[in-house]
Amino acid sequence: MNRLPVAERREQLIEAALAVATRDGVDGTTVRAVAAEAGVSLGVVHYCFRDKDELLRAMAHAITERNSARAMAEMPDYAPVLDLIVGVLDGLWANIRNTRGPQLLTYELTTTSLRHPELRQVGVDQYVNSWAAAEHFLEEVERVAGVTWRVPRTMVARSIIAAIDGYSLAWLVDGDEEAGYTGLRMFAEHLARLALPAPRLEVLADETSGGAADVDGPALPGPALKGAVLTDSAVLADSAVLADSAVRDELVDDSPARRLEASPTPNLTALA
Repeated sequence: MNRLPVAERREQLIEAALAVATRDGVDGTTVRAVAAEAGVSLGVVHYCFRDKDELLRAMAHAITERNSARAMAEMPDYAPVLDLIVGVLDGLWANIRNTRGPQLLTYELTTTSLRHPELRQVGVDQYVNSWAAAEHFLEEVERVAGVTWRVPRTMVARSIIAAIDGYSLAWLVDGDEEAGYTGLRMFAEHLARLALPAPRLEVLADETSGGAADVDGPALPGPALKGAVLTDSAVLADSAVLADSAVRDELVDDSPARRLEASPTPNLTALA
């Protein structure tokens, strides 16, 4: 047996565990079976992982990371919000379709953790990691498209995972790829409607003043931000990223009271 650094040996054992679990199910993923699959002794597995719980958590984390990495691989430097969302969705759905075994395993890990109290942290880690990956995606959309969200980002992230879980599980049951993708595409359009242009700084040329010019909005003092002001026109200029004219009309009066009156609360529960 070749001697490997612990980090590399852990990766080898995670791969072996994923192979065993995909083939034999979570119940069949014993330490002995993983050791045999990896061609190592039981002692090596116990040295790298304290127990089966830690090994299962590492497996779940690996699946989540791979789904996220492959989906985010083609994030462009700039694109409208809907194009960004659909582009990542296409990569994610392609990966899900091509890795049916690991996708089925994610649900089996969840249900197993719910049935066995000693494995409960496996399911908790699955969703914490998935929500974090979704939040990272939303942060990238904010950065690339210059938007923010009508509802807290954490809630948007949860709705994304709920939608992906629901359509993926339905596809695992009925095998209807077109229905699964169409449903996720509809969700992507809904998600795009939750985006609002983020306020931005408009830098105006002002060679004679040490502070900002008094135009269109409140001046920002100091030479470092010379000529920088917050303007309503800067916000309105980005309104093309919104999905329809009704949303654009809401920007005319963007006071907190108007937003509460005009913006219905998304029914995130229905997305699951």
